[in-house]
Amino acid sequence: MKTDKLKINQLSPQVYDWYLSYLKAIDTKNIETYGNFLADKCVMQFNNDSYEGKTAILQNIAEYWTTFDSITHDLLNIYGTDSSFVLEALNHYQRNDNKTVTVRAVAITDRNEKGLVTSFRLYSDTTPLS
Repeated sequence: MKTDKLKINQLSPQVYDWYLSYLKAIDTKNIETYGNFLADKCVMQFNNDSYEGKTAILQNIAEYWTTFDSITHDLLNIYGTDSSFVLEALNHYQRNDNKTVTVRAVAITDRNEKGLVTSFRLYSDTTPLS
């Protein structure tokens, strides 16, 4: 994960640390750790596809993670509150053929009072991964 380009961060220090841990679980493709951040009734929207429930989300994410070798989030801006925020990032992928591609991404995240993710919406053109 890269944070050197982060210009605006409106999260509290505590939630920013939480979010870095959340993104680290993605960057390391650790599905078990990632699952610990999600509420059981979480909803995920990835471009035009929608998934409901933690089990369905984790199954989809695990399958998606097989389509590339690695990902590194490069944080640009984080806008919002500790319970609802938007990340603007560059996602650097190493494809399974060892080529690297970078795509712009936006992720909108909502958390409940326990700090678990209840909803996240991801928008990115992942065509270069194919």
